[in-house]
Amino acid sequence: MARLETSPQSPIPVRVVAQKIGEWIARLGEIWVDGQIAQLTRRPGASTQFLTLRDPDANISLTVTCARTALAEGIGEGSRVVVRARPDFYLERGTLSLRATEIRLVGLGELLARLEALKKLLAAEGLFAADRKRRLPFLPQCVGVITGRASAAERDVVENARRRLPGVRFRIENVATQGPSAVNEVVAALELLDADPAVDVIVIARGGGSVEDLLAFSNETLLRAVSSARTPVVSAIGHETDSPLLDFVADLAASTPTDAGKRIVPDLAEELSEVAELRRRARGCIHRHLDREAELMSGLPDRMRRTLRSRIATESTDAAAHRDRARRRIAALLEAARADLTHVHARVRSLSPQSTLDRGYAVVRRPDGSVIRDADDASGTLRIRVARGEFEAVVPDQTGAVTR
Repeated sequence: MARLETSPQSPIPVRVVAQKIGEWIARLGEIWVDGQIAQLTRRPGASTQFLTLRDPDANISLTVTCARTALAEGIGEGSRVVVRARPDFYLERGTLSLRATEIRLVGLGELLARLEALKKLLAAEGLFAADRKRRLPFLPQCVGVITGRASAAERDVVENARRRLPGVRFRIENVATQGPSAVNEVVAALELLDADPAVDVIVIARGGGSVEDLLAFSNETLLRAVSSARTPVVSAIGHETDSPLLDFVADLAASTPTDAGKRIVPDLAEELSEVAELRRRARGCIHRHLDREAELMSGLPDRMRRTLRSRIATESTDAAAHRDRARRRIAALLEAARADLTHVHARVRSLSPQSTLDRGYAVVRRPDGSVIRDADDASGTLRIRVARGEFEAVVPDQTGAVTR
């Protein structure tokens, strides 16, 4: 389709715009559309019927017109259908609708096949993996509950939880749990509770029903929203035999809303009983320990005396042995020192001048005490020291005269 050339000076009329839009939409031709009937008005006697077809995963809907013969009796509001239709743009009002020529109700077998395919897809992406599931808080201060208004599921969760923990608080978001708006309302409530830091755990609860009734809790949009939530989510949908895909994505899958009420909070009576039992066991353990210590203390003086006596006797024996070894060692050291001293004394005596004198030598000195070392230096009166005493001697000069 050629682009229209327009400007502020040469605009085109509204009818031309509407015609062009209608021509473009008409080019789509006939198509098959998957959706859920959100609103249906059957007009007795009218040849044309009107209904609203909503997208299963988004808050988007289209008006559908069809012949009365194309709308089977088993089709009603909430039915999942596939529609063979042609897009139609109504020029006078500028509205878009689908003109259906055939409407088929999606059977249970086809729904189950779609759910199985979605289950395999999400499992392959890891949304069902056990390692991504978070542990529920032991003692939640506030529990968020997403359920129908004044429903039995809400009553079962709240009453059973308060029966176990009377002080627990709830933030309840009432939503549609079935029908075209169920998915959007549940997702909106989940995002609201998940953004509240006071909410410690979120319970999505609903009573039992058929596969079609519980279809909203196997919706891909809801499952991905639960997977992305930061707050732990508990699935409590239907009875024990019901297993929507929400059970596989949630952090905990309760068999019933009653079971969810029992599993999200601890039983105060049981916890108090367990604390009392632990206290009793602790006291018994302490008493047994004290009894053993008292028994040990009662015989401690005798054991200490025996130990001290044995220790003293051992130390005395060791001290005597050390004393004897010390004495022997000192005696040996003294004997060796005495022998060394004798040897040194003998060496000193052998090297002393007196020893030389004892062998017959003499020391000749002048009166001034200087020692005569050369015979030519001997003259006058000399003092001669021998081994035992000393005497004077006079050396005559060459003329024979005695010089004093």
